[in-house]
Parts: sequence; structure tokens; C-alpha cells
Amino acid sequence: MERPPHDQANLPEIIVGNSEHARLTSLATAALDRLPQAADELLSELERATIVADEAVPDDVVRMGSTVEFRTEEGQKRVMLVFPPEADIAAGKISVLTPIGAALIGLSKGESMTWNARDGHSHELTVLAVEPPAHTVGG
Repeated sequence: MERPPHDQANLPEIIVGNSEHARLTSLATAALDRLPQAADELLSELERATIVADEAVPDDVVRMGSTVEFRTEEGQKRVMLVFPPEADIAAGKISVLTPIGAALIGLSKGESMTWNARDGHSHELTVLAVEPPAHTVGG
């Protein structure tokens, strides 16, 4: 069962580096059978992303390995966006294959995004700060 697409007019522009876009597209496609909702959300985000050269991704854009501070109705949170094998909620590492992880990818400081939690409820987050990953491509 496919979910209805996001209202494209209300979504912030997102930026993703070329190699990260390819890796995340492969990850999401491979996860369609196991995690259809999360994989579909991530693929939807990737489809609407502006793809740039890896070294052209601004430091304030959320990418894999970024530490992100954001605000939701539950308060402020600080997490690192990681690939599924590295995910550890207790350590503040969230997988890109979660609804909130897929919502964060490609956002810039100051942007807001509505995302649907696994319980089906809609939430909004606003990115307050982004620290680029320590191992950026070309850096």
C-alpha cells in the first residue's frame, strides 16, 4: 500500500551530495520489503532533493554523520544521523531509515519539516543547528 505523496508546495528545499544520494537510494530500495514505510519516506525525500557535488554540500545541511539540534513539540533534541547498523537511540544516533531520520536528511539550519511518526501522527521539527560530519568527503 503506497502512502500519499507529501504536499510538495509546503516542503523545504533539501540538498544532498551526489555519492550520498546514490548510497541512500540503494539503501532505501533494498529496505522496501523490510521497512516499507520508512523506505518510501526516504525515497520520497531523495526524489525531491537537489543533488550537488559532494564537496558543494553546505556545512549547515544535514547529511549522514551530521549532528543535528532540532525542536519539536516535545522540546529540543540533539542527534547524529547515521546508517541503520550504527543506530543507537541511547547514544543519540538515529537511523536515516526512521521517519524522523528521513525527514532530517538534506534540511538546512532554520528549515522546518512535517513528518509522520510510526504511530501515524504528524509532527513538525525545526532544525536549530547542524554540525557537519567529521569525515566529510573532500574535507
